[in-house]
Amino acid sequence: MKTFLSLFTLMLCAVSVFAQAEQPLQFDENNKYVYYKVEDAPGINADTLYKRGWVFAKTLSPKQKPNKGKAEFALNTNGSFLIYSGSSIVRKEAGAVSYTLNIEGKDGRYRYKLSNFIFKPYKRDRFNNMTAQPGIDIPAEKLLSKYSQKETNNFLAQMGDFCKAVALQLKQKMENAAVLLKSQPVKRVDTGNW
Repeated sequence: MKTFLSLFTLMLCAVSVFAQAEQPLQFDENNKYVYYKVEDAPGINADTLYKRGWVFAKTLSPKQKPNKGKAEFALNTNGSFLIYSGSSIVRKEAGAVSYTLNIEGKDGRYRYKLSNFIFKPYKRDRFNNMTAQPGIDIPAEKLLSKYSQKETNNFLAQMGDFCKAVALQLKQKMENAAVLLKSQPVKRVDTGNW
């Protein structure tokens, strides 16, 4: 019986280890959450990668204009996205997360980093709408001090999912060249002869 119980406990621990999803966010040298990748783009020069990154940054957050970075072929942009709490039936907006996206290109490769995740919690106002609480900004690293472990893991998982989605969109944009359509001559109709 003891053998069966210890074997069952060991299997349960193994299943729980495999059930945990890998966290895509990492800590950088300043102990801040970042999503950082270096991607190869063979045959594409740095100027082209920079232009494609600029177009992507403008489409990712249309309200924010991208800024030139410190390096030669680098750019920075800011944006935000919503985080939700609760189960799927009673899901509500928990807050907005603002972030910074840095893209830098070199001949044949580029890198990008999503960083500076700042959580702005939402609350219900008198009209029963979810609005941002004024004056409260929580860095992603300090979420555990304000929220439970379960909520923090949920928020970080949603941030990671957003980063993965942005990374996929950026990779598609950087690898796919814009298709140039041939301009076809406009047919003129002579309405005088009928």
